[in-house]
Amino acid sequence: MLQLPSYFFFLLGFSELQPMATAFETADTEETITSLNLTVYHPEQDKKQVFRAIKFCQRQQLTVDEFVKFGRNRDICHFQFVDTQVSRIQFALQLFRPFGSSEFAFEIKNLSKRVKLTVDDVELAYLNKIILPQRCLVCFGNYQLLMHKQDGQSENFFETSFDMSKTSLRQKVVTLPIPESGVVKNEFPVEADEDE
Repeated sequence: MLQLPSYFFFLLGFSELQPMATAFETADTEETITSLNLTVYHPEQDKKQVFRAIKFCQRQQLTVDEFVKFGRNRDICHFQFVDTQVSRIQFALQLFRPFGSSEFAFEIKNLSKRVKLTVDDVELAYLNKIILPQRCLVCFGNYQLLMHKQDGQSENFFETSFDMSKTSLRQKVVTLPIPESGVVKNEFPVEADEDE
């Protein structure tokens, strides 16, 4: 077999010491996706099957500019509760990046005129909105939704997934420790315009 001198490879722009790049090395950098995991509970689920329209244990990908609605109306809402006690649109979530932050956050807005919504201990009236903590309990009527956000870098998509609990979620919420400064930051609801 003919052996070519090393300067020949140098002239061609190759190095005999450097192997060809593998597909793994040249593949696009993988982005992690922000996800919101929801565990839901209703005391009469076994009897009424209020969550029968929700797909459990499946990840659903949504675009970051979607205004994700929850409620009774299946034509308007991404996630439907099959219950006449629920408003046609109960509440909505929106992913956004707060000014000056590299992390994404979720904002929740109460869209029900009849039912108040609580996020942990903060009560939201109609059109009030608040930034969701990393982990929180959202309640309205007999519904309890434990929401847990996991951070990601994707600027195009986020994911949601649902699990169901057979027992009340109130005792599963872990209270946040008081910081060393002794000051606990409270989030207060913000009044929102209906067209917002």
